[in-house]
Amino acid sequence: MMGMVVTIDGPAASGKSSVSRELARRLGWKWVSTGAFYRGLAYAALQLDVDLDDVKTLAELTHNPVWNVSLESERTKVFFKDQDVTDQIAHEDVGNFASRISHYPEVRKALLDAQRNCSSGPDGLVAEGRDCGTVVFPTAEAKVYLTASSEHRAARRATELGLDQGEMVKAQKQRDLQDSTRKVAPMAIPDNAFVIDSTELNLSEVVDKIEAYVHSKIDN
Repeated sequence: MMGMVVTIDGPAASGKSSVSRELARRLGWKWVSTGAFYRGLAYAALQLDVDLDDVKTLAELTHNPVWNVSLESERTKVFFKDQDVTDQIAHEDVGNFASRISHYPEVRKALLDAQRNCSSGPDGLVAEGRDCGTVVFPTAEAKVYLTASSEHRAARRATELGLDQGEMVKAQKQRDLQDSTRKVAPMAIPDNAFVIDSTELNLSEVVDKIEAYVHSKIDN
């Protein structure tokens, strides 16, 4: 049994996590950050000294119980050897490694079932990431693409991590290029998606727009 699914896609630091979490809270639904699966896998691979070019071992590691993902109301948590490593996987270097291994078709395929299983049960699900509406949940009833200017996103990310904004702009542009040009499941605007530019909007305003959109889908 599966409840309604709302997907929120978009580039790094566009506000997807904050928006999707608040939307799920308002609706009383579950939420998941699908990127946590890639970050968790990258973190586990680094801890276990797995060669990030060894696609076969990486794909096998997706099913290894040494790490797991847990859906929580405030964060999508990742555990490694039963230790909460959610803060560690947020680091920019882990994100870059996650982007790197996400290029492998075998890895993406291996993680799909675990990501899709997040929608099991009667409750609705808000899923955020870079390919939720195009690949993970292509038949989702409501799809959103959230974006913002590069400078705005870099400033937000730099503030979160305490890093230099100029360096973050460079890193983010490189990340966007990697994610949008990869051969398998590149970051793209899903068909029929509700596109929102959050550059001039605050969190509440963005969520208000998406909530109204979701209710229009529910009412239909």
